Amino acid sequence: MYDALIIGAGPAGSSAARLLAKAGWSVALVEKSEFPRRKVCGEFISATSLPLLYDDDLKKEFLASAGPEVRRVGLFARDTVLSSDMPRAANSSAGWGRALGREHLDLLLGEAAVRAGARLWQPWKVTELRRDGAGYRCHLTDGNAKEIRAPIVIAATGSWERSPIAPEFHGLRKASDLLAFKAHFCGAKLPSDLMPLLVFPGGYGGMVHTDNGRISLSCCIRRDSLERCRREHPAPHAGDSVLQHIRAACGGVRDALQGARQDGPWLAAGPVRPGIRPRYARGIFFAGNSAGEAHPIIAEGISMAMQSAWLLCRRLLAQQDGIMTEAEKDEAGRHYSKDWRHAFAPRIYAASLFAHLAMWPKSGKLLPLIGKFPGILSWGAELSGKTAQILR
Repeated sequence: MYDALIIGAGPAGSSAARLLAKAGWSVALVEKSEFPRRKVCGEFISATSLPLLYDDDLKKEFLASAGPEVRRVGLFARDTVLSSDMPRAANSSAGWGRALGREHLDLLLGEAAVRAGARLWQPWKVTELRRDGAGYRCHLTDGNAKEIRAPIVIAATGSWERSPIAPEFHGLRKASDLLAFKAHFCGAKLPSDLMPLLVFPGGYGGMVHTDNGRISLSCCIRRDSLERCRREHPAPHAGDSVLQHIRAACGGVRDALQGARQDGPWLAAGPVRPGIRPRYARGIFFAGNSAGEAHPIIAEGISMAMQSAWLLCRRLLAQQDGIMTEAEKDEAGRHYSKDWRHAFAPRIYAASLFAHLAMWPKSGKLLPLIGKFPGILSWGAELSGKTAQILR
């Protein structure tokens, strides 16, 4: 029996587990995958989220592992190579955003949750979750069966996971579906403080310096464009075809990757399903991508996940005695849903606009304007939430 059951030990789940455990709650954190694990992700964490990593038990580890500070945003499109200052949040003492591979970040956050007092069940898979009076019974398996009970359940299973709580999205395959790819490279010539947006026919992406001297290149491409890529640039892996397509379309990428070597295989996932989902339903709280997802073009996925965990825990911990009636739980769910929408809906709408502009067939016509006013890039970064002060 636990005070809270959290399903998924990514940035949202582990952050929530650590915050609740530090407040004295008994917490079960369930994760089906073994860590460390690589994952498709842009890897960037905005400065406004860093306070969640700057606790005494995390700061030293994070700073020792993460890439350099990102002080500039940029644009690589055709032969255009632009940069502008990364906007800085007012009254922020965290400095600048950094990037860290998910194989390191998820492990770091999970271990911090355990140090705070959470019980980590890994690798255990949830096979059933059902109501039991005012709480839930959860059946787990790692080859053996186990049952956990808790009055509070938080689903932080991401947007691509199949689970009894958040079933995998079932829908028709569409030409406009966005498929995601990521790979790391060593020896790249990308300036250490720059995070450029990559714009190419049928998709968009980004590059950033991450851990161990590597850069991360992540991107999304339409399904129909990927099919053309594979015909025009035959390669053993779809990611190799996409990279050739990006190199052909972006002079900045060609220059940055000249002489670089790929570190590890391509990762692929998708389709990406941006949008706002229920944050509280059937007595279950949702955090991270389970609650909603922005187009990856704004590189805010990790930040939104961690910040959503903080918003949720703030509402749960407002109940001083830790015992919540169904009415109180519903009230916390309503407040959290409202907090979430206020914090993240503008980012999701801005990301949708930027993504559609990037993939607009005539987007090249905007390049002369951006070239004359590169500060538009800083303004776009601000709209995407890079300066939003969610944590208090």
